[in-house]
Amino acid sequence: MSWPGQGDHHDGVPIFVLSHQVDDGDVPPGHARFVTDVEDCARQARAAAGDRPVMVHGAAAAQALLRAGQIDETEVHLVQVLLGSGRRLFDHLGNDHIELDLVRRLDDRDVTHLRYRVRRPEEAA
Repeated sequence: MSWPGQGDHHDGVPIFVLSHQVDDGDVPPGHARFVTDVEDCARQARAAAGDRPVMVHGAAAAQALLRAGQIDETEVHLVQVLLGSGRRLFDHLGNDHIELDLVRRLDDRDVTHLRYRVRRPEEAA
């Protein structure tokens, strides 16, 4: 469910790499593990984290986990730059309506940090 970059985590923190396919020759870096099933990846990451939060890095993983209802919160860092390429974070989410509740907003000179709680379907009414 998460795979922070080299500087984003402490040594010993389990890293789960969500992948469509793992070939026999694929070797995950360090103490990372490849997982191909979204629900299983989320379950393993939560079990490994215990009472600590689980971080997700990457738009494709976030999209898959959002579609599966496995994201509790999301942070968006709004920078005053329009990019012409890259993967769009909120693409490929399907036709389901996902509602968010603003939890925190921090404004800085060149960025606005937004944290949202993802509403569960039973809460959206």
